[in-house]
Amino acid sequence: MMVIVVENAPPRLRGRLALWLAELRAGVYVGVYSAKTRERIWSETKLMIESGSACMAWTAPTDSGFAFDTIGSNRREPVDFDGMTLVRSV
Repeated sequence: MMVIVVENAPPRLRGRLALWLAELRAGVYVGVYSAKTRERIWSETKLMIESGSACMAWTAPTDSGFAFDTIGSNRREPVDFDGMTLVRSV
């Protein structure tokens, strides 16, 4: 499973994400895809995000059971702490 949350995203990116994923709420997209397809969706999100921001989380064999990545400006940033990814507020 994967979840993408976007803020201040251009309408064409939101429309593109809605083609692949179910939009549960404004800016919150959910779907189940292979790792290859997930990376393709994320790379297109990176290209189209412009001045907005996005976060993607997906199921992964980690201690927490998921992994995530972010793009754009945000008050929170991922930090590696002894192999576990935590979120730091800045």
